[in-house]
Amino acid sequence: MYWDEKHETMRQAELEALQLRRLRETLTRVQNVEFYRDLLEREGVRAEEIRTLEDVRRLPFTKKQDLRSGYPFGFFAVPMRDVVRIHTTSGTTGKPTVVGYTRGDLDNWSGLIARNMTMVGLTADDVFQNAVNMGMFTGGLGFHYGAEKIGMTVLPAGTGNTKRQVEMIDDFGVTAIHCTPSYAMHLAEVAEEMGSDLASLKCGIFGAEAWSDATRSELQDRLGVTAYDSYGLSELYGPGVAFECPEQDGLHIWHDSYLVEIIDPVTGEPLGPGERGELVVTPLVKEAMPLLRYRTGDITMLYEDDCPCGRTMRIARFSGRVDDMLIIRGINVFPSQIEHVLMAMPEVGDQFMVYVDRGERHLDEMTIEVEIKRRFFSGELADLARLQERIVRALREALELRTHVRLVEPGSLPRFEGKSKRVIDRRGTL
Repeated sequence: MYWDEKHETMRQAELEALQLRRLRETLTRVQNVEFYRDLLEREGVRAEEIRTLEDVRRLPFTKKQDLRSGYPFGFFAVPMRDVVRIHTTSGTTGKPTVVGYTRGDLDNWSGLIARNMTMVGLTADDVFQNAVNMGMFTGGLGFHYGAEKIGMTVLPAGTGNTKRQVEMIDDFGVTAIHCTPSYAMHLAEVAEEMGSDLASLKCGIFGAEAWSDATRSELQDRLGVTAYDSYGLSELYGPGVAFECPEQDGLHIWHDSYLVEIIDPVTGEPLGPGERGELVVTPLVKEAMPLLRYRTGDITMLYEDDCPCGRTMRIARFSGRVDDMLIIRGINVFPSQIEHVLMAMPEVGDQFMVYVDRGERHLDEMTIEVEIKRRFFSGELADLARLQERIVRALREALELRTHVRLVEPGSLPRFEGKSKRVIDRRGTL
């Protein structure tokens, strides 16, 4: 079992002493990275000046573009002979981010994921279906080795071939599954078409994209699971950075391994508990690729109180990413807000798409295509018109913005096996 009571319930003073010691060790490791040597010298910051955790604010931020500029191995702090694995991000725009791991890194990483899965009650008696990409994407192999560390029976199912995924759940008695929430929706849809109730499933682990509480309810009802949110980034090992406990009220950051800050994404100034902003993380135990104050781009906040489960350090579920945020007529809009409104309506199906265009008089226009469940789509035109207006009204109340809503037939919108791409911003292309 990977219930690490010592670190997961550590008293504040003891925790801060551990974090400070590991922060200083990280500052020593980054001296092996030319980027950090030059950056710290340019900023006039010396490692010996970091005497308290608050002093971390004297250190400069690291951004994703910095990592891309160091492609491929410019951020490695150890010789290549000590790097036993390499992962990369998707690299959809420009060069990908390259991440290296020592043997110690792989052991630490799989241990963190094992802690996550143990926290929600998974044991060696469970059968685990890992329905994510097993290649350069960190989510697949990360969960694979974490589950094996617990002793679970692991099915490295990968993505796609959804009917076969359903058959494996039924035939092999799968009790826990890991995939993106958008793919879980598609899996539920296919299972219903096949007449399968996925009776053996009890636990769903979903991550890699923001998803709402309304989507959680939908997944729990249709898959018969308890749905848990998983968070991580390739730059911080991968998944395993934070995870929900059975309380399902915020995610626990493994604070013995990560030093966390919340900042104003515009000014960079620190924010306190209860204030929503951008998550900044300094990993404290990474060997191959240590980082300082990495700006994740993800929007969350620190909770002010401890969790009833006994573990400390919680962050709120993520409301989106800084770079996913749409600014429509001066109003900030996150796709997760739209999802929350739509999934709360029983007539609405699993899929939607958002299109942003520059309309008349150069004003932004947002159009949302919404799939309707078959039994509602076959109704009278007047009923559909009333539903359309109800969706428009609910979105206007939630977003403080009027949108155009187009109802479409079930099965007509794209399905996603990996991360979903629900927003098409055409303002700069037309």
